[in-house]
Amino acid sequence: MILVTGAAGFIGSAVVWSLNQRGITDLILADSFGKTDKWKNLRGLKFTEFVDRGDLFDALETAEWAKDIKAVVHMGACADTTQADVDFLMTWNYEYSRILCEWSLANNARFIYASSAAVYGDGALGFSDKDELTPKLRPLNAYGFSKWLFDMWVLEHKLQDKVAGLRFFNVFGPNEYHKARMASVILHAYPQARDTNKVRLFESHRSDFKHGEQRRDFIHIAEVLTGIKFLLDKPTVNGIFNLGTGTPHTYNQLAENVFKALGKRTNIEYFPMPEDLRNRYQYETCADMTKFYAAGLPKFTDRFGEFVQSYVRDYMDKGGKYLADV
Repeated sequence: MILVTGAAGFIGSAVVWSLNQRGITDLILADSFGKTDKWKNLRGLKFTEFVDRGDLFDALETAEWAKDIKAVVHMGACADTTQADVDFLMTWNYEYSRILCEWSLANNARFIYASSAAVYGDGALGFSDKDELTPKLRPLNAYGFSKWLFDMWVLEHKLQDKVAGLRFFNVFGPNEYHKARMASVILHAYPQARDTNKVRLFESHRSDFKHGEQRRDFIHIAEVLTGIKFLLDKPTVNGIFNLGTGTPHTYNQLAENVFKALGKRTNIEYFPMPEDLRNRYQYETCADMTKFYAAGLPKFTDRFGEFVQSYVRDYMDKGGKYLADV
């Protein structure tokens, strides 16, 4: 039995889909739907039971299935990087994670959790996932702080040899459609390129980066699933790991691949970044994958262009939104 939290969200629902593809359906899903469309991510998927995230801890104490849980894939969190309610973030990103981790350890269940590249702040200290660097990191926003705080809790309680954390970089792909403004730039660029033959990108407000040359370590959801599957299959591999590709690409390259997939000429318009984002904006991210590769994860090759174009051609341009659509 595997418990997946955030199970209706982007990465969580992809994990459920991936497990189903392997014939694994003995799953407990935890999440809350609110007024979003993320419930659609679960259509066609097979699982044993769904539990509201607010009722999960009670269920873990009373439900018959709780004793059969062998692994917890904890993807549940508030992932809004602009969320200003720090108490809300502390409740759902820190306290919830801490309680679930303690339950997992007490019940001999594998614990895999979602951290974030947001912990690295402006990247001034680099993007190494070495444990000794973590206390020195300075996240730029409250979301990143909440993720950093849980990483610190793991380290301070010397649990890095007992649990596995994944610092996700810039994930994109099917099942992200409910995320609205928090969805990938690729998702937002596609309708612009399709309908207006133009893609709008932020200007750079730093002299060392030209417009559109801000760089991100974009990672496709299929690559993320490879990392999570590796940890599920290798329960002795523990620690806090980066999960990116190790190869950053620019937003200009992103737009170029969207246009290429549509068979159109590249046409990019740059516009000023909102004032409130300028001091919280990461100009470059690039995962140092040394530690995860040393633990045995097969090395990723650079498939950025292929994945972007496939996302456009095989999903969005055919009206598809979900992994199960192809």
